[in-house]
Order: sequence, then C-alpha cells, then structure tokens
Amino acid sequence: MANAPDTEKAKNKKTKGPSVLKVMQSVAAGALGVQSNRRHEEDFESHSPLPYIIGGLLFTALFIGTLVLVVNIVLSGQ
Repeated sequence: MANAPDTEKAKNKKTKGPSVLKVMQSVAAGALGVQSNRRHEEDFESHSPLPYIIGGLLFTALFIGTLVLVVNIVLSGQ
C-alpha cells in the first residue's frame, strides 16, 4: 500500500501538461541543438504537442524580429 501514493502522483504528473518554463527551456534547447536525450523523451511523452508548437512559433517570430531589428540598427549606422 505504500506504493499507492507514488503511482497516484505518477498518474497526476502524466495527465498534467508541461509547465510554461519547461516548454520554453525545451524550445530553446531544441532550437540551439543542445537538448538532452532524456529531456527529448520527456517532451514526447506529453499528451499534446500544442504547447511545443506554440512555443516554437513564438520563438521563431521573436528570433526573426530580433534579426530584423539588429539589421536595421546596423544599416542605419552607415
């Protein structure tokens, strides 16, 4: 009976989605190509890929926006 709370915690952890911080870390690590195999497996065990898709799209938009901003700053200095 001592294992019952442990299995209940595991079930609750499985049904609960990933935290925002975990999604941001996974997206950043994936974009940079430094994500560990363990973390990669944890991400794919998630029930829904939607948080990772949204995070990836936001990261891409932010990255492109930063590049455009840097290029505009550099070109305006000439």
